[in-house]
Parts: sequence; C-alpha cells; structure tokens
Amino acid sequence: MLKKISDLFAGLTMTIFSGAFLVLSLILLLTGKESLLNPAWITIILSGFPLVFLAVTRLVYEKWISSALLISIAMAASIAIGEYFAAGEVAFIMAIGAILEEKTVERSKRGLKQLISLTPMIGRRILTDASGSREEIIPLELIRKGDILRILPGEAIPVDGELTEGNTSIDQSIITGESLPVDKSVGDQVFCGTINRFGSIEIVTARVGEDSSLQKLIRMVEEAENKKAPMQRISDKWATWLVPVALGISAAAFGITWALGYEITEALNRAVTVLVVFCPCALALATPTSIMAAIGQATKHGVIIKSGEALENMGKVDCIAFDKTGTLTNGNLVVSDVVPLKEEVGKEQLLSLAASAEAYSEHPLAKAIVAHANELQMTIGPADNFQMLPGKGISATVNGQTLLCGTVSFLKEYEIPMDELAFIKLKEFRSQGKAMILVAKERSLIGAITLSDTLRDTAHGVVKELHGMNNQVVLLTGDHIQAARYFAERTGISTVKAGLLPEDKVSSIAELKKQGKKVCMIGDGVNDAPALKLADVGVAMGSMGSDIAIEAADIALAGDDISMIPYLKRLSNSTVHTIKFNIAVSMAINFTAILLSVTGVLNPVSGALVHNAGSVLVVLNAALLYDRKFM
Repeated sequence: MLKKISDLFAGLTMTIFSGAFLVLSLILLLTGKESLLNPAWITIILSGFPLVFLAVTRLVYEKWISSALLISIAMAASIAIGEYFAAGEVAFIMAIGAILEEKTVERSKRGLKQLISLTPMIGRRILTDASGSREEIIPLELIRKGDILRILPGEAIPVDGELTEGNTSIDQSIITGESLPVDKSVGDQVFCGTINRFGSIEIVTARVGEDSSLQKLIRMVEEAENKKAPMQRISDKWATWLVPVALGISAAAFGITWALGYEITEALNRAVTVLVVFCPCALALATPTSIMAAIGQATKHGVIIKSGEALENMGKVDCIAFDKTGTLTNGNLVVSDVVPLKEEVGKEQLLSLAASAEAYSEHPLAKAIVAHANELQMTIGPADNFQMLPGKGISATVNGQTLLCGTVSFLKEYEIPMDELAFIKLKEFRSQGKAMILVAKERSLIGAITLSDTLRDTAHGVVKELHGMNNQVVLLTGDHIQAARYFAERTGISTVKAGLLPEDKVSSIAELKKQGKKVCMIGDGVNDAPALKLADVGVAMGSMGSDIAIEAADIALAGDDISMIPYLKRLSNSTVHTIKFNIAVSMAINFTAILLSVTGVLNPVSGALVHNAGSVLVVLNAALLYDRKFM
C-alpha cells in the first residue's frame, strides 16, 4: 500500500503540480506575505513524501544511509525553523532529478518472452512394435532421450538430436545467426528450434527440455540480464559519508556561532543553511540531465539508447566486437561469380541453364540464381523431370539435356569427372567463404556459380575509424573460418573467432572482459542475444535485426547504419566528460556555499536559491549536448 502511495506522489504530474505551488511560495516570500499556511507545504507533501519514504525504507530495511536521508534531514530542519520555501525547493529539485533518471533507465523485458515462444511445443514420435511402425503427436515434455522423431518440411525441430534418416537443409539462424541453410545428412547433429526446410527426416533425441540448445540460449539471456547492475546515482554512492560530514559541519557551525556570542536563532539559521546547501541536488542532476540530452541527440540520428547506463558504459568502451552476417555484411545472398569450366560454354549460357533448372527449387541458393538471371533479363526456359535431393542438389531436363546442379558430393554420386581446373577454382572460392553450385550437363562438368553475402560499403571505414579512436576491433561469427577471414581482411580486422555457437560468443565476451576490456558487442540475430546482454554495451541492428536481439541490446541502430558506431562512441565520450565536469562544478558550488553558510553570508532561503542556481547551471551545460555536432 505504501509503495502505491509513493508511486502516486512520485509521478510527473504531481511534481509539476508541486512546482506550481513552490513558485507561488516564492512570490509570497518576495512580497513579504508569508504565513504558516505557506503554499510550499503542498510541495513538501507532494515531492518530499516519496523522498522521506525512500530514505526511511533504505535505512530500516536495507541499512543504507542514502543521500535521500540527508535531504530529508535538511527539509525537516528547514521546517523546524519556519523556512518552508527552502524545504519545498530542496524536495522539488530532487523530485525532478529522480524523474529524469527514471526516464533514462527504463528497459523493455519482452525479448526473453519472444525467445521462449520459439520453443516447439509438440513432436512426432515414431513407435515400432510387432504390428509395424506408427506416428503419434505428443507434447514436448513427454519426449525422452532416445526417442525417434519425424520432422516434416517447414517444421521446427523440438529437441537436440542426430539425423538417422533422410537428407535436408536446415535453417539454423536461431542458433548460429548465419543466413544460409545448412545441408544435413545421416549422422549430422540438429538443434532444438531450428527449421527443417525441405525433406522429411527422422532423428534420435539426444537432449531435450532444459538441456536443449534453445533452452540453454534462454538461460544465458536470463543470466546475462542478472549480471547487469542498475545505474546508481553518484550522490547515493557517496551518501554514507556525506550524511555524517554534513551533520558534523552543521553542528560545528551551530556550536561555533553560538560560542561567538550570536543569538541561538542565528546559530540555528547557519546550521540549517549548511544542511540545505549541502544537499547534493546539482550532483544528483549531473548524470541524468546529461544522459537525457545525449539520448535526445542520438534519437535524432536514428540511434535508440535504452538506458543511461549504456551511454555511460559506451564512453568507457575500448573493445568493439562485431558479428558478421547482417552486421558487417548486408545479410543478402547474391550471385558472386559465374565461372564456365568448358570452352564451348559462355557465362550467359551457363547462368541461363542453371536458372532454368533451379527455377522449380525453393532453396535460397536456387532463388538467388534465378533472381540474378531475371535481373540480367536472361532467358529462363522450361524444365522437365525436376527432382530435388534435399541437402545435395537438383536434377532437371532443359532443352532435352539432363542438368545436375549441386554440391561436390552430389556430382560424385553421379560419377561426374572433375579436372584440375575445377579443384583449383573450388579451393579459391572456399578460401573466400563463398557458397558454390556446380553445374553438369550430360554427365560433364560445365561450370560453377558462387554466391556470397556482401560487405557493407561503410564497413572498412568504420573499422578504420574505430582503430583511430584506440579501440580494439574483434570479429565473432558462427560462420566458417574461411568466410570469416575473407571478410575480416577486407575490413581490416585482425582478431577473428569463427564457428561460434551462442555459448562460444558469450565465452569470448567473458574472456575479453577478464582481460580488463570494456566490451561493446554489435549483432543482429537471436543467437547474438546472450552476448549482447553480457557485454558492457550491446548494440543491435534495428531494421533487419531480430526483435529478440533488439530487446536484448542496450542500443539499437534504427537505420542499420554501422557508421553510427563511431558517432555513438564520440557522443558517449563527450557525455562522460560532461558528467564529470558537472560533478566537479556542483561540488565546487556546494563547497563555496558551505563556507558562505558557516560565515553567515547565506541564510536558508538564499542558500536554497544559490544551490538551485548550481542545479540550473548543471542542467544548462548538459542541455548543450543535444545540439553539439558529433557526425
């Protein structure tokens, strides 16, 4: 009940309402019409009550002497000597600071729910007995290790297991983040949550329930979330000594003033003034106001920063870890090379034949070849006798001739000979990390078509700029090492880790952090979510990135423009510097005000106005971040 009351009074509307009464109190003060029924009482109740509630709760239940306690003491002391405006002013400034800070640290929790929703709920179990075999659909919780499951095309695999029958291509992007389906045959491992793209297959269950790959992914997101400490107000960190120091100086000011022969009223005024000016209002505003201005600046450029902590941490980052597919690359599969291996076959003829044969296939490689042929306005003829062997290739009859399109092992099954030139080309393309479709006509290899992802135009410049800002740049990818090295060389990244599962990416981030690095992870897929959470700062590609990656990250690039990363680093660095400057200024103002309070130059009202002026100065300096140029 008390929490509900606290939440009610702490709202923005109540704070604005209390501010209006504080202004009215100031008018009465300046016109000499103050009374016991001062409007500042409304401000004290609306803005001061949540503060007192917080101070008492922390003191009683958490044994924590926070800055809220010092402010509460200052309010009480001001009220005790009849300085209601001073009490209301302190409460109002702290309420504004609390609202600004709360606005910068709100985070969405929907990403984990989306990840959990990817878990398949049923499976097709195959039972064999004397009467033969039959299929039954059962809930996920009834599947046991060793069960034989059948997965039809388009269905999600409900468990981790080993393929025992059939060939297929499986979309493993949820686990590896890579855009290409992976061809699978008997004996290969399959993972929970991945999608069977083509042939009907059977698997034997190896890991189910909490032991499956998808559930491990979910647990890693949860664990990484728990490792994130909430941003804590700097003044609260220092409150354990601020409170006794303030009380000590206040008591000393009272004692010395009284000992020097001044009236007890004057001694009380100086003591209370010390407490008022000692309140860390400007100190409390130094961080949230700077962060709010920086977040507004970033939003104008399509960078969504979800918390002030992320912005502060980004300013301390010295290591940038990139995922590859969809981050450094565009994530779109395109035809890279059309290579005839027979003199009598030209590029156009090879592409036209391959596109005609592949036109009936649903495989992403086939679709990319057909799309490329259409883009070049090439002839795509009719094909007969189309057959597809999932995970291997296709056969079709085009212009009365039998065409085979597929992998090396597929052509070997048909005993298609390969000469030395073909092997040289194979080795060259593999070193570049390209996928390859071999094309044979009438039992003769006539050419190869390669496909690959494309590097973002800005990738090399971004990496170079980050290096120039003294950041280590690392590539962490689930793709194979040849592709990873190829793209790393083209972008200027020297540290490469490839073939990584989600837990491997998490381990790599943890290892970098153990080396003392402040790590920023940039990714776009579901598989990147645990690493995004564990990193000091997680940045997700907003437009093409998965919703789960976006929710797991601290920052999202709405336009998928990685050139915003150097901009974000400069903005964060400037924000950290502004926060430090504001803290230094607020401390200097407080120190000066304390001296003036002890010597009697300031009274509670003028002391409140001086320390309010310090707060305004901090806010104005922070606001300059909004219009500063960082591009």
